[in-house]
Amino acid sequence: MDKRFLHILALLHGISADETQDVKLDEPTADVVSDFVTSVEFGSARSVCRPVPSDMTLCRGLGYAQMRLPTLLGHETTREAVQQSGVWLPLVHKRCHQDTTRFLCSLFAPACLSELNKSVRPCRSLCENVRNACAPVMNAFGFPWPDAFNCSLFPGFNSTLCVPGSEDTRRSRLEVTDVIQGKVLCDACSPEFEVEKEIEENFCRSQFAFRLQIGSSSQEGVDLRVEPQGQSRVLRWGGGEMEQQVAMQQSALWLTDAANCSCQALEGRRLGSLLALGNMEGGRIVLSRLVKWPHHERELKRFMRKLSRKPC
Repeated sequence: MDKRFLHILALLHGISADETQDVKLDEPTADVVSDFVTSVEFGSARSVCRPVPSDMTLCRGLGYAQMRLPTLLGHETTREAVQQSGVWLPLVHKRCHQDTTRFLCSLFAPACLSELNKSVRPCRSLCENVRNACAPVMNAFGFPWPDAFNCSLFPGFNSTLCVPGSEDTRRSRLEVTDVIQGKVLCDACSPEFEVEKEIEENFCRSQFAFRLQIGSSSQEGVDLRVEPQGQSRVLRWGGGEMEQQVAMQQSALWLTDAANCSCQALEGRRLGSLLALGNMEGGRIVLSRLVKWPHHERELKRFMRKLSRKPC
């Protein structure tokens, strides 16, 4: 991995747009970015499925455990994919678009679906939305949108199976979860790339909001019993006085009708903070949202302060 390229991407993480006039980029450095990823003919090589590496920070917490090699960028090994994908973390931290991680991971760690013998490419609209938002950020630091990320290489949303963007997701929820995860998501469990939007939009509609960690979960009939671990942080405590008293006596939260759906917040290693929204139903706190926080802890604290100022 070229150190000059790592250096330029580090600028994205540490220098604001107002400071870019002081950044001097030489011509060889800009060339590194253009040549960083070599376009490959999709589906031309024999593919295999491998576990998504635990140290692949860019794509940590995805709703699937297996990725397909070669990747859509031609990486032959998971080690190579991990090394190259890590270079893009500073751009993700710039949060130029909510689907940046989804787009990049569809290329660096394409999902391995048992029904298919090839990778599912990102939809053209996903690529275009991320490019339109993030290319100006990249250009501000002296390097262009890579040729291998040429959106014309990818299929249209309605033409074939592809990984869609958030706008497409909202239009066709069931189809999206089949593509990304291979299994339908529980209604309360939004993908990680929609965490902030989902929590913020539904915060005032919910009686209760928590920041918590999960200790255990168990199936009881068609419902899933979720037991918090340690001390939870109450972000919203609404409802009537009687409902609050009942809620205080609860030791568990509930995901209803969860027998035939998945919740990625409860899968894998249960580390980090989760955000939960819920309402009292039949003497139980029923979860309307349960999502894993995908960013750094300081960003979570900033987001919680924002929620606390909402005039519900």
